[in-house]
Amino acid sequence: MQLQEINKIDIANKKIFIRCDFNVPVDEYQNITDDRRIRSALNTIRYCIDNDCAVIIASHFGRPKNGFEDKFSLKPIAKRLHTLLKTQIKLAPNVICYETIAMANELKSGEIMLLENMRFESGETKNDPELSKTLASLADVFINDAFGVSHRAHASVEGIAQYFDIDSKAAGFLLAKEIKFFYHIIEEPKRPFVSIVGGSKVSGKLEALYNLVPKVDKIIIGGGMAFTFLKALGHEIGNSLVEEELVPEALKIMDEAKELGVKFYLPVDVIAAEAFDSEAFAKAVTVQEIPKGWMGLDIGPASALLFAQALEDAHTILWNGPMGVYEMDKFAKGSTKLSHAVASSYATTVVGGGDTADLVRRTGDEDEMTFISTGGGASLELIEGKVLPGVKALIV
Repeated sequence: MQLQEINKIDIANKKIFIRCDFNVPVDEYQNITDDRRIRSALNTIRYCIDNDCAVIIASHFGRPKNGFEDKFSLKPIAKRLHTLLKTQIKLAPNVICYETIAMANELKSGEIMLLENMRFESGETKNDPELSKTLASLADVFINDAFGVSHRAHASVEGIAQYFDIDSKAAGFLLAKEIKFFYHIIEEPKRPFVSIVGGSKVSGKLEALYNLVPKVDKIIIGGGMAFTFLKALGHEIGNSLVEEELVPEALKIMDEAKELGVKFYLPVDVIAAEAFDSEAFAKAVTVQEIPKGWMGLDIGPASALLFAQALEDAHTILWNGPMGVYEMDKFAKGSTKLSHAVASSYATTVVGGGDTADLVRRTGDEDEMTFISTGGGASLELIEGKVLPGVKALIV
């Protein structure tokens, strides 16, 4: 797959529309708590400014329901961009309105304008051709640097790209880096290649598992999704999260792994609790002894040790999904221990997705990872072997 990249096209003195992913976490006072996604886009923005371009940036933020909502405004993003780039950021009054179009038309070389939250427009998520066309009319060149939403066929991601020829659209530095990294890891990994798959449900990661089994040497399963596999093996799992309808699929995945000689690891013990509550009474039990009516909310200490040992000879580790309810301290130990094990390994370590990225930030292991993806759903679809809608239009 040959991606058209920003440094391969002529952008000098042009008006550039950059789709970024600035959907960052904020606290109750609208203070940004993690600006990694904003910092990740700076190389592309600076490259455009250095080439005397006028820059129009678009992003979504949160899930507004009915047009403009002040709590979903990009004001905090504009403020942080101003701090990081040390230049004025012109925030548009809305996404597409008379004043916004006028501002875009008057934008001069070296100036940066930020459109309001793309999801204030209902046509964004519907991939409305009229909205795509209007957005495209604002600029000479379209750059997609929003890996985190490139699996969505939205107006400012996929639709807009149809209005530019291949010499006037490209992937930004971040998007190109993410695509290359995942492609290289999945297609040409250094072995042993170990994949860690966690999170709550099998259903969201079924295709990824089917695609991974023939490519890896070991698979480690944790999180809520492990209980569907344990149920398939005949264990009593109490009130733990299970997808009954996927028990046959879980058996099929394990059978395929066995056939291919892929080592398949499941928890041998869990931290079980009487209720889904940080104050609930909890204890470590083997997977054979989960009390009826209790639920497993984290992997236990023996599982954390087993998984860490399975990683010791790894040359490539791909991790998507936590081992338990890491947001509650009581059920974060398993994920924390695994995070430390991944960080201290000598392997190339790739962390895919929002929850896992948030987890390694909390554990202080962020800087020890080789690569942390900015997109959860997008990285999962790449693992599934799909071509992302936002990327398809940029293939030469």
